[in-house]
Amino acid sequence: MTDEERQLWRVGGTECVMISCCSGAELQLRKVGAIVLRALYPTKSDLYDRARELRAAHASDDTASSSS
Repeated sequence: MTDEERQLWRVGGTECVMISCCSGAELQLRKVGAIVLRALYPTKSDLYDRARELRAAHASDDTASSSS
């Protein structure tokens, strides 16, 4: 079975990607192509919750750095 990869969001050079496979769903946070966070979740709903948290944190970081 081939793993399925889907980009959930992108803020500047940071992107959040979900990779679904038979063992669950993996969340990857990538900065300029390099994986900086990787976590495996038993359900996609848990992964989506965490992806929303990360997006909110990175959006506020991006806004703060833009206004500096």
